[in-house]
Amino acid sequence: MSESGRNRRLSAILAADVAGYTKLVEQDTDGTVAAWKAARTETVDPAVAKHSGRLVKLTGDGFLAEFSTVQDAVACAIAMQDGLWSSPLDFRMGINLGDVVDDGEDIHGEGVNIAARIEALAPPGGINISGLVYEAVRNRIEATFEDLGEQEVKHVSAPVRVFSVSTLDTEIESDGDVAAALTLPDKPSIAVLPFVNMSDDPEQEFFADGIAEDVITTLSCFRSLFVIARNSSFTYKGNAVDITQVSRELGVRYVVEGSVRKAGNRVRVTAQLIDALSGNHLWADRFDGTLEDVFDLQDRITEQIVLAVAPEVEAHERERARRKPPENLDAWELFQRGLWHFYKITADDNLEARQLFQRATDLDPNFSSPHAGVAYTHFFDRIQGYVDDPDASLIQGLAVAERAVALDDKDAFAQYVLGRLLNFNAQSDRAIATLEKAVALNPNYAQGHYALGSALNWDGRAEEAVPKLDLAMRLSPQDPMIWAPCRRTWRAPTVAWSDGATPRNGRGRRSTRDPICLKCRW
Repeated sequence: MSESGRNRRLSAILAADVAGYTKLVEQDTDGTVAAWKAARTETVDPAVAKHSGRLVKLTGDGFLAEFSTVQDAVACAIAMQDGLWSSPLDFRMGINLGDVVDDGEDIHGEGVNIAARIEALAPPGGINISGLVYEAVRNRIEATFEDLGEQEVKHVSAPVRVFSVSTLDTEIESDGDVAAALTLPDKPSIAVLPFVNMSDDPEQEFFADGIAEDVITTLSCFRSLFVIARNSSFTYKGNAVDITQVSRELGVRYVVEGSVRKAGNRVRVTAQLIDALSGNHLWADRFDGTLEDVFDLQDRITEQIVLAVAPEVEAHERERARRKPPENLDAWELFQRGLWHFYKITADDNLEARQLFQRATDLDPNFSSPHAGVAYTHFFDRIQGYVDDPDASLIQGLAVAERAVALDDKDAFAQYVLGRLLNFNAQSDRAIATLEKAVALNPNYAQGHYALGSALNWDGRAEEAVPKLDLAMRLSPQDPMIWAPCRRTWRAPTVAWSDGATPRNGRGRRSTRDPICLKCRW
């Protein structure tokens, strides 16, 4: 027998790494290194030894272990994840059964490669196993197995059947965390990450944000797609992105990323579509144009993205959903710059946003979105307490929002803002109808679904509100405003009002039996 033959064997391979390790090291190098050392000393090494395994090597932010049986490998992974529950680090683990070649220092082979690939598909704190492992342990390990289907993995010709392993309830209501990974929707699901500003001028950041937001808005109008809201996808802005982690945290299969370079009147946009489950790039392109072509660029990018996922998109729904462009492109830039300030959510930025929105309406009086933007800043003056006379802000905002909808009743943003203001102005019936139109125009509008749920709740229709709030949170699972329905801590008990008034149209005073958030008690 050859030397290589003697060093070849069938083994169960466990691959693991720390989720988001690079970012953790950037934030706290010493603390992260110390936590990893403690995890290995207190949990990893003892668990591997207890289950008759061998720690083959450390990989910087992870490790590779080998076991003679798959049952030992799976039991060890479960024991480690249980033991690491209190660690500040979240490990992903993958287990496969296959031939390995031992060179005396490391082990090699497709069995090792597949373990590493399916590990990368696991959520933080999760365990994935191959179909071969599942068949061997499904009746021997006390755990819950979820079939994730066949997955395309890098450098492996045939798809790999993957199962997730769970022994604990991953929904932690005590601190408001959602489940470690979100289930993929039935529809093709997409997240558009913020485009990178490649211009020398940092002031052009708003322009890159505007292109990404427009692509999100346009894609959101396709009923055949499930599109993550801007507020969630933009939480990754400025960070090194792990596409697999984005997929798990947002519950999407496809991720769009790109960059924008603007010099004078010239614009260059690059974009790529990635299958986040396999890491494969499905499409990439570069688009050059001028500011006068910005809407054409947006439409071309969106069309190519939709065509790239065409096998899963109904043909009759591939027609592009175009937003009517303003007559003056400078107005579009001012509107995008206003949104950039608005999303900072401070009193000064709210005022700056209003001034920019107003300048946009002066340049193009028929462009509805900036009018809605002005109204929205008045709404935020009211709810954030930025002004001394909040009632006056409400009246001003309502008038401007009515104007925005009159200019373009197909603008979902304008309908949303009007609905919010109507609800706060004790016109719940009309508010609900307006918000229903907003989400009909844009089925992927997370803020619209939240606002509709909120309006229904305040109208005493809590049971109808809950599905709207759940959908809003699913469309924007990383939303900075997620505290509004507070993820899974929101509940809607029987509505009662302290003064005995009917709970409609916003009348009556709040009592302890009103719908409340269990975290912030609001």
